[in-house]
Amino acid sequence: MQAESTPGAQSQGPASNPTATDANDPALLWQRWQALRDSRSGLRARDGAEELGVSEAELVNSNPASRRLHARWGDIIEGLRAVGPIMALTRNHGVVIEKTGPVEAVDIYPAHSMGQVVGTDVDLRLFLRHWHFGFAVSETGRSGQRDSLQFFDAQGVAVHKVYRTGKTDANAWAGLVTAQTDNAPQPMRITPPEPAPRVLPDTEIDADGLREGWLGMSNTHDFFGLLRKFGVERRQALRLAGADLARPVAANAYRAVLETARNTGDALMLFVGNHGCLQVHTGPVRRLETVGQWFNVMDPGFNLHLWQPAISTAWLVRKPTDRGVFTSLECYDDAGELLLQCFGKRKGDASESSAWRELLTAATGEADFIGANP
Repeated sequence: MQAESTPGAQSQGPASNPTATDANDPALLWQRWQALRDSRSGLRARDGAEELGVSEAELVNSNPASRRLHARWGDIIEGLRAVGPIMALTRNHGVVIEKTGPVEAVDIYPAHSMGQVVGTDVDLRLFLRHWHFGFAVSETGRSGQRDSLQFFDAQGVAVHKVYRTGKTDANAWAGLVTAQTDNAPQPMRITPPEPAPRVLPDTEIDADGLREGWLGMSNTHDFFGLLRKFGVERRQALRLAGADLARPVAANAYRAVLETARNTGDALMLFVGNHGCLQVHTGPVRRLETVGQWFNVMDPGFNLHLWQPAISTAWLVRKPTDRGVFTSLECYDDAGELLLQCFGKRKGDASESSAWRELLTAATGEADFIGANP
């Protein structure tokens, strides 16, 4: 499937545009969107919404064939287990990941507004407090009719999408949509983006405490709590923790990592997400293609589309755990948003493989960092 965004599109909400009032008149907005799409072949809804001065959710809502869904996100995800193979898509403004396969094990934790889907193909971490609007969408594209379930945050930015494939059970899909359609939805209220949290000066960060906490982690997931505890921004933490724990590398190091993995056949774990959903690919990468500024993985059942100008910095990061040290490549944009993480494949309680360290060393040349013991 073609990437969801045209080059350079990085909006996170409605643009400043007088036509934003079109959102109050869905019929007019739909008419304007059709005219724009007719004039610009291949224009995606995300980018069309920006040009029209509305959020993508408002644009989807204007589609006469769209149906609002109940905000029963866990029930909807659980219901996907019955429909067979689907294509799951998650994106941020720089990277799009698409995986095709069945929805297998689903766990929803209502008390924490979180959930997960764990399977061979579709592997998701769900942060459901950021899911505010959902739609069942039918639209006509260049390849014919496409049916999807699309989920958006309070700003109308997509957090996750699910597409019906040729192998999806059409009757089960239709039954899920019917069961979850909200026939009397409340009016949509798009809220402005929350202000970015203030980044404390380095001098106000307890760098020694941060480093001590980092070295004392028992699980890679402890890292998020560490950032909160010390009030430190993620890239700031990488700078302050010590050169044995985090080291900057070339911004395009992801290319060398993926190209080396293609050549060796070693399996990776690639993480792409936003504040509402994190999606994971576990496995090899085989077919790499560069189209303009897009760097792509185009494998059967797995596509990755990376808009290269979005990546401004990259870091090698080492996290000690009770199962040994885990090393990753992390790629960030100018504002410090994490766009892509690369790990070596691991299962359950397994430690990091020597093959991954060898691959990372070959791709980056940072043998002293990757092989060091913190």
